[in-house]
Order: sequence, then C-alpha cells, then structure tokens
Amino acid sequence: MTILARALGVTRRYNDTIALADVSLDIPAGQVLGLLGPNGAGKSTLINVMTGLLRPSSGSVELCGDDPRSEATRRVIGVTPQETGLPETWRVRELLDFVVAHFPDPVDPADLLDRFDLTPLADRQAGGLSGGQQRRVAVALAFAGRPRLVFLDEPTTGLDVDARRALWEGIRSFHADGGAVLLTSHYIEEVEVLADRVVVMDQGRVIADGGVAEIRDRIQLKRVTLTDPVLPVLSQVASIERESDRTHLLTNDVTALVRELVTSGASFTDIEIEPTSLEDAFLAITGDRQTT
Repeated sequence: MTILARALGVTRRYNDTIALADVSLDIPAGQVLGLLGPNGAGKSTLINVMTGLLRPSSGSVELCGDDPRSEATRRVIGVTPQETGLPETWRVRELLDFVVAHFPDPVDPADLLDRFDLTPLADRQAGGLSGGQQRRVAVALAFAGRPRLVFLDEPTTGLDVDARRALWEGIRSFHADGGAVLLTSHYIEEVEVLADRVVVMDQGRVIADGGVAEIRDRIQLKRVTLTDPVLPVLSQVASIERESDRTHLLTNDVTALVRELVTSGASFTDIEIEPTSLEDAFLAITGDRQTT
C-alpha cells in the first residue's frame, strides 16, 4: 500500500495551547478519509501541518515520502482551506487557466468546469458570484494540477443541496480514478456517503479510526423511532430527540426499552428500530459537542 501522507507523533503548540497532541495518521493512495471532530479539535491545524503550511512543534510529517514544504512535493497535492479569497475582477475561466499553468500535466479547464458544474459561470467575475459559487470554484482549483491527494477543509460550506451533491460527484469521479482525499465536514452525512475511513479527533488527539461501519459499531446503540402523544420517564434511553410527531430514542437495549414502554402503558404507534447513524456514533464518542 502506497502511503501518500504521514504524520508521526505530531504535536503543535500555540504558546500554552496544544492544538495537536501526539497525532499519528497515514493516508494511503486511493482512499477517501473523513476527518470529524468538535470545534477546536485540531482538524484544520492537522491539515495545515500535513500540507506544509505549519511546522509541527514535535514529530514528523511526510508527503509522498518527502518534506511537505518542498515545491516539487506540493505539486502532487491539492488543497481547499476553510477560507479562500478569489480575485474579484477575474473571470472563473481566467482563474482556472492561471492555476493550471503552474502544473506540468494539468487537468483541462473545460473538464474542471464540467466536473464541478461551473460551465454556466465560466465568464462571470469571481466578485459577482455568491458565496456558494465561489466555494465551488475554490474546490475545483484544488483539482487543477491532477493531484494524487486532495485536502478539502469544509468544502461544501455555503452550498445548497444540489450544489453539494454536484461536488460529491466531482469527488467520487476523482476517487474512481485512483485519487485520495482527506475531507473535513460538519455535514456528517457527507462523510458517511463519501468516506472509506473515518478518523474522529477531539482536543487535538485521534480518538477513533476505522471504516464507517466500524465506527458506528463501536457504539452499541440502536435508534428506536415511534409516534407518541406522551412518553413516560424511561430508564433504558441514552438520548431523546423529537421531530414533528416522531420521537427518536437511542438505546443500548432495545428489548428492555420496548418492554418498559409496554409495561408503563405508554401509547405509541409506528415503531421502527434501526442501527445508529455515523452522526449518532460521533456524538456519543465526542460527548455531543458541536462539529465544524
């Protein structure tokens, strides 16, 4: 297995604040890795260290077996950071032409426009685009140099549902051609749809690492959904979420919960039992803090 990026025992400090604490992580060729974590977990810092924008305080980082700050090494990666600024007077097509000119074997700009559904915007100035449209351009630019590995930090922020799914298709197309992706997102369903592997960070540390199903299965919970007018106090419930006339219960013992509902005399209908989602597992692992 070819390892495209490697962090080994990486710690990054900002004065007295530890943003990364002894993080080790490999990204192999051809893998989509979803990186999840609450606010301040260290996800963006890890990306900045792995792409050579920050130096680790201790530990080491490699890109394709070399220094990530090397110009030659950085040509094999693409990056879309959380915040990007595009020259306002430049047209989208001009931006793509400018960026691809920096690479020896770039993607045809027309292909990028098509892949990320930007063809209708090709002659528009960047300053006249909506925030979501600018974000799509920024993501497309990460793929311009025909990279082997792309780092996407919250790539679909500000996108509507259709634009988000168009971007998903662009990522899938890149992955199908053998490309690797590290993806952060506060849309956990996005990671669940796209990722082969999920890494969960909290307080600068990796606290879970595995396939989507493996991460879900680490949490021995089931989701019980039912329609009820009023529920009694239940001892077998980890959390309760109400959505319109439906109530979602998380429990680690479905049999005991159903028995408790029946013996309490609760009035409920349309009961459904299903495995937990990746989001349920994430919230359980991290203690239900907000993602970003």
